[in-house]
Amino acid sequence: MLIHPQFNPVALSLGPLKVHWYGLMYLLAFAQFWWLGRRRIRGHAAVIRQGWTLGQLDDLLFYGALGVVIGGRLGQVLFYEPGYYLVQPLEIFALWKGGMSFHGGFLGVLVAMVLYACKSGRAWIDVTDFIAPLVPLGLACGRLGNFINGELWGRVADSALPWAMVFPHVDELPRHPSQLYQAGFEGLALFAILWPFAGKSPPRGAISAAFLIGYGVFRWLAEYFRAPDAGIFGLSHTVSMGQWLSLPMILGGIVLFVFAYRRAG
Repeated sequence: MLIHPQFNPVALSLGPLKVHWYGLMYLLAFAQFWWLGRRRIRGHAAVIRQGWTLGQLDDLLFYGALGVVIGGRLGQVLFYEPGYYLVQPLEIFALWKGGMSFHGGFLGVLVAMVLYACKSGRAWIDVTDFIAPLVPLGLACGRLGNFINGELWGRVADSALPWAMVFPHVDELPRHPSQLYQAGFEGLALFAILWPFAGKSPPRGAISAAFLIGYGVFRWLAEYFRAPDAGIFGLSHTVSMGQWLSLPMILGGIVLFVFAYRRAG
């Protein structure tokens, strides 16, 4: 049975300045977004036809980073731990401690992309089609940050499971390392689906739809291995908060996917 390494959350100390692993994972996520975006601009036919430029990619990264950070933190506060942050409101700004909601960050990015679309004169769906394949590897980085922080641990597992892991700061029970499951499925597997799909120049909206369906399904499944959050609805014993928030993504993605192909046909 494995034991969580209990990483020091501080990767580097430079006098009073402390660089946290969690922050580095977000930096890595933004860096891979920029790198993949450059490859997409130069190598995907549909993107080339739409006239995307490296300067626009830089603007997208700026808008997206704001959406991720602001939306992700507010989502954590409102969806998962409203009582805790109501008592300790200053903890809302302690981003280095972790605690970012994907669904909050997702909504934040959607709003940010609306603002970017208005500024650039592009259709919003074209913007989301462009960025969708750039997101999954960044999600994997975020889940690795969760694992390093020892947060969002999994449900109790069979001790015979070879990769069952004890999180000493939680208890002495063997648990699923669900952060790594999510990094693998919501990150690596989703990227392996979206990147080649996007390269085939599917109909307008289909890439965004594939992201919604893919993430929603992978997240729904991952919740069966992750210790559930009661959230604001207190429904952790039946359907978890993560599953409730993923359901509209799946349904919306299916509708958008069907509409995209019917419109193209």
